[in-house]
Amino acid sequence: MDEQRNMLIAAVLSFVVIALWFFLFPPEQAAPPQDPAQQTATEGAPAPGDADAPAGTGTVASAPVDRGEALARAPRVAIESPRVVGTISLKGGRIDDLRLLDYGETRESDSERVTLLSPLGARDPFYAVYGWLPTSENPVSVPTANTDWQVESGGPLAPDAPVTLVWDNGEGLTFRRTISLDEDYMFTVRQSVRNDTGTSVALAPYGYVARRGEPDTVGFYILHEGAIGKFDGVLEELDYDDLEDLEGMAGPGERVQSASVTEAGWLGFTDKYWMATLIPSPGQPFTGVFKYAQRDDAAEFRTEMMLPVRDVAPGQTSEAETRLFAGAKEYATIADYQERDGIPRFVDSIDWGWFFFLTKPFLQMLLFFNSIIGNMGWSIIALTLVIKLVLFPLAYKSYVSMSKMKKLQPEMEKIKERVGDDKMKLQQEMMALYKREKANPAAGCVPILLQIPIFFSLYKVLFVTLEMRHAPFMLWIRDLSAPDPTSWMNLFGLLPFAAPGPESILGILSIGVFPILLGVTMWMQQKLNPAPADQTQAMIFAWMPWVFMFMLGQFASGLVIYWVANNVITFVQQYAIMRSQGVEVDFFGNVKRSLRRKKAQS
Repeated sequence: MDEQRNMLIAAVLSFVVIALWFFLFPPEQAAPPQDPAQQTATEGAPAPGDADAPAGTGTVASAPVDRGEALARAPRVAIESPRVVGTISLKGGRIDDLRLLDYGETRESDSERVTLLSPLGARDPFYAVYGWLPTSENPVSVPTANTDWQVESGGPLAPDAPVTLVWDNGEGLTFRRTISLDEDYMFTVRQSVRNDTGTSVALAPYGYVARRGEPDTVGFYILHEGAIGKFDGVLEELDYDDLEDLEGMAGPGERVQSASVTEAGWLGFTDKYWMATLIPSPGQPFTGVFKYAQRDDAAEFRTEMMLPVRDVAPGQTSEAETRLFAGAKEYATIADYQERDGIPRFVDSIDWGWFFFLTKPFLQMLLFFNSIIGNMGWSIIALTLVIKLVLFPLAYKSYVSMSKMKKLQPEMEKIKERVGDDKMKLQQEMMALYKREKANPAAGCVPILLQIPIFFSLYKVLFVTLEMRHAPFMLWIRDLSAPDPTSWMNLFGLLPFAAPGPESILGILSIGVFPILLGVTMWMQQKLNPAPADQTQAMIFAWMPWVFMFMLGQFASGLVIYWVANNVITFVQQYAIMRSQGVEVDFFGNVKRSLRRKKAQS
């Protein structure tokens, strides 16, 4: 039967694509703990403005210490806001201690809060530094990574309560740094220098975000983690291996890549859900720099923002203002900064993937439904209904065409008997019949093929967006971004032992309730049509639902819920449309005949 053949082609193509996706991009697994010996940190490492610490030098790295001990090495100013807490180190004036109050390491309510920024000396140092660079023609003392700043006013840092730090170089230059924080994740850093030397001074303000040692990453091919920047509308993404392979040389052990921005941009480091990003004031040109430096045995990764040199006349003060986003990649928050503060394409800090034209609206619709329903699982089902509604005209046309093909089966059998083994004649007669009856044998493939980019886009949304992290559905589904936690191997929790996890070879066989529902609903769709007469086709169709069931069993449960809902809606649509076209749909008869056929073959 031609419609069965076309369905087979579409199903096999879908299988091949998803199989390729599964083996190239396996479901996320927990990253192994990093070897502490690879974690390096030294206090007072060289910065762009460190006149007393030439680039490429440093102390031999030591093992990381307890985070509390690392924080205690320098006096600090507290950060206290509704969404973040932490401290600012007065040694170097670094923003190097930040935790996100709205997010836990696990979904348990008493879980430790997510740590974003950490000081030198602790595990995974991640921090922001600001300063001034003197020109070679006009060398002066400037603040370095070892400078001891004083609190001039304010503290603790909170929304509408800025902190001002001050340092006098003893040679007529007074440096100030005023740090502000909004209600979310945006720091504003205003640097100023007062010149009382009697002569003009040329200085260039800068800021950079640095990481010491390569951080733990998800390591998943479809997700970018590492340096990111938007320069005059062009998005740059470099993972940590890319940074190590930069070709530009800036000094002993240093490799760089820079881009001079003439309009607007931003740069920083992104993780799966969190980000630290440098942002200039609107209209402020800057040079963005990606840098890798080997500090003895301590690898350092940097993104730097260099502002133009400015001449500070005697008795004058020069100021430079930049911003630092340090927080969670919440779509609504980032989109608001983009719109309100004019940060160009800031939402592209979220990795939308190849099908961004689908991924973005899918997330926006999910957030809209969630604002009404209050549950991301039901929002996924609502999105499925919308997708099926948008595709309904095409699906209707497809199922009508398939119904016509069913009605033409007796006529097609007569043609086969009449022409015998003459394949050319058979093809001509069939094409004439299709044209006369306005039937399209390939129409059944189109809705299935359209599901492929939709599937990939929704998978991307579920995998990379923070809004899906730890989002519950109902009953045992407490995290839509994780696989269904139940398993048939322990009778869905009735037996007193844990089922194999994804790290085990048996993990692919350990599937839960929703993957099983996926297989069952795919099987139900098949039984709307009689089994193909060809035994090979019939065998492939028979195995297809169960192969998909195990392949997708370790994918995000939100994606499997979407697929189950899609199968159920498709079943209802196809049944109703075929009946409306006068086609008899013998679902239970097809099931019985399939079982009898299997029994006869065995």
